[in-house]
Amino acid sequence: MDVSLSIEDNEDSIIAGCVRNERWAQKLLYEEFYGSMLGVCMRYSNNSDHAEDMVHDGFIKVFRNIKKYKPGTSLAAWIRRIMVNTSIDYYRKQTRRRTEDIGEARSVQFDGTDAVSKCSEKEILSAIQQLSPAYRTVFNMYVIEGFAHKEIADKLDITESTSRSNLVKARGKLKDYLIALEAQENTE
Repeated sequence: MDVSLSIEDNEDSIIAGCVRNERWAQKLLYEEFYGSMLGVCMRYSNNSDHAEDMVHDGFIKVFRNIKKYKPGTSLAAWIRRIMVNTSIDYYRKQTRRRTEDIGEARSVQFDGTDAVSKCSEKEILSAIQQLSPAYRTVFNMYVIEGFAHKEIADKLDITESTSRSNLVKARGKLKDYLIALEAQENTE
């Protein structure tokens, strides 16, 4: 017999089950949040296999630390933060640290129509995945997650100026990619 429980209505009992390492509760939590958390991890990876690894590693951390979750706060936000941190950890393990000179950074100004508003979510995700791991991680942390450059620098073991430089370069590359995509679509 299949039992259908909603996370919202039974959050306390599902979390209690996860704390007791009960598989049914872990399965429900995993199935409820897998899709949205894969989306979070896909922003940090250009490879779906790596993103899936990040999600699985993240859920292991969720289950190991579920007793630290504070009831009454957003469970989705708590899990999302773990996934972001797991993605950042994955990035740190996969890349060598490299300091970029802030002097190379240039101001990016947009001339023309808003290419982003004409793109689908899939096209924007694809554009973000085209960035190098360093640019992609800083872009996600700053633009999507709302980290300050000091926090990014601390988490990635880079300087604040490198964080700023990588953000400017990421925005420039995204702009170029999206403009080229728009031009391609206009010629078709």
